[in-house]
Amino acid sequence: MEKKIRVLVAKPGLDGHDRGAKVIARALRDAGMEVIYTGLRQTPEQIVQAAIQEDVDVVAMSILSGAHNHLFPRVTELLAQKGVDDVLVIGGGVIPEDDYDFLKSRGIGAVFGPGTPTKSTIDFIRNNLKRA
Repeated sequence: MEKKIRVLVAKPGLDGHDRGAKVIARALRDAGMEVIYTGLRQTPEQIVQAAIQEDVDVVAMSILSGAHNHLFPRVTELLAQKGVDDVLVIGGGVIPEDDYDFLKSRGIGAVFGPGTPTKSTIDFIRNNLKRA
């Protein structure tokens, strides 16, 4: 039996709105993935610690606060500092398209904006995992 894809869904920063994170968490679970949801107001350090402890394949972050250009890259930096190079990191939320290229250049595999079909996120994860 093939190992289930393990996804950590996280809400970095002070953003208190988690409807989108819960929607994607449920969609990933319904697609057969194992989902760990960290809850609201997580620091990049907490997210990375949870990703390592839970041995996840994917970190999926959701943000609405506008701090994505700081918080998302901080997570990828911390993962690299810990020697974790086999985790796919993706982001979603209310993020201007003008910021997508910057985030991708900082290690974010993809950015999903409002209205993105959940199937697009599921397919992206399945097609871009870094594990063997």
